[in-house]
Amino acid sequence: MTENPAENIPASVRNAPDLSALASQANAQQSPEQTAGEPTWRFEVESTEDFQKYVQMSSQGAVIFALYAGHSPASLGTVDHLEKFINSAGGNMLLASVDITKLPEVAQAFQVQGVPAAIAVLAGQPAPMFNSQVTPQQMGDVLQQVLQIAAQQQLPGGFAPNTAGEAEEKPLPPLHQEALDAIDRGDYDAARAAYTKALNENPGDHDAKIGLAQVGLLDRVKDLKLDDARAAAASNPTDVQAALNIADLDITGGHVEDAFNRLIRLFPQVDSDQQNVIRERLLELFEVVGAADPRVKKARSALMMALF
Repeated sequence: MTENPAENIPASVRNAPDLSALASQANAQQSPEQTAGEPTWRFEVESTEDFQKYVQMSSQGAVIFALYAGHSPASLGTVDHLEKFINSAGGNMLLASVDITKLPEVAQAFQVQGVPAAIAVLAGQPAPMFNSQVTPQQMGDVLQQVLQIAAQQQLPGGFAPNTAGEAEEKPLPPLHQEALDAIDRGDYDAARAAYTKALNENPGDHDAKIGLAQVGLLDRVKDLKLDDARAAAASNPTDVQAALNIADLDITGGHVEDAFNRLIRLFPQVDSDQQNVIRERLLELFEVVGAADPRVKKARSALMMALF
């Protein structure tokens, strides 16, 4: 991870759109405002063909690859901030967002170990921007320098906005929408109640089951401090609660394998009651990450071996 998110970007030049006002606004409000219905230059990378396409488009202007994980709120928030900054540039930049749990090969191509992360690609050449959470001011500063480099290299930009999302989306079931609204305002008890009600009404509602697991994770980590949690786990490697806390934080930070491996290594070292606690937490985290994820399949097999 870089100490300074702009240190990989050369000195700035003139004649690029100014993002400083938006950065100041973001610092004051935590999230830059964007009116619903405004055009967006965010595109989702859903295949290796998409990835190659957007790399090729960097011959036109700066393409920012934003790497996130669907189970990591910090990375999702970072991509949302990037989208608002990049939209303010009016087509001078393009945002290519990548869920690395679905396309791990993109993270490998950029040699990125965790999320959130962002890489600028200009004329096919990657330049790491950051590989950790950054402030809105830092984000605005580094994007400003990317724009200036694009101008220096005579990359005109002029990207067309994404119109694919303009079709009307199918509304969520009422209880799912109620849960998401509760999550947005930080009311995890209300979100948990809505998802639980949805499951009671339809025990086969897999999305509600996943949502319930995600809410549980968000609620558990909201008051945890990473440094304190790591110190507690290091001082007592067999402390189950300390290990659970670190695993939760690792999942939200995109370090999925670290989380699973920590709990599976601890499993044979504790008594049967604590093993059951670890097993239940692993099953919940498997739901958060997604059953189809190869890391979940691998960890599930390791857990079965530990059980028997």
